[in-house]
Amino acid sequence: MSACEIPSAPGDMPGLPRSAEGDPVFAEPWQAEAFALTLHLFDRGLFTWAEWAEALSSEVKRPHRDEAGSDYYDCWVEALSGLLETKGVADAATVLGLQRSWQRAAEATPHGSPIELANDPLRASGATSVG
Repeated sequence: MSACEIPSAPGDMPGLPRSAEGDPVFAEPWQAEAFALTLHLFDRGLFTWAEWAEALSSEVKRPHRDEAGSDYYDCWVEALSGLLETKGVADAATVLGLQRSWQRAAEATPHGSPIELANDPLRASGATSVG
């Protein structure tokens, strides 16, 4: 295998915000969760590291993205969502529905309490649509 064929290791992600010690840093808990979920899905074999690198690179390079990288984890989530759809795990409507459900749950959760999907008032009321 040539050097060009060796995929980047999970710790070698270009653009990943890092501390002075080289550890990943996250401004919000959801960023750490998206990071961990991606690594978990990679470890489970849902996608190769080359597929992940391509998906993330494509998102980061989109014309509307912030060159300074302030939207790096937005790119991350978009790339992961795209891979979930490509791999047939979840379609765009399902991902969007869950995103909206999490947003409602966050808005309904008292400050200082953990945000849980069960806090979505539409789920709690037994509504069938999460979109």
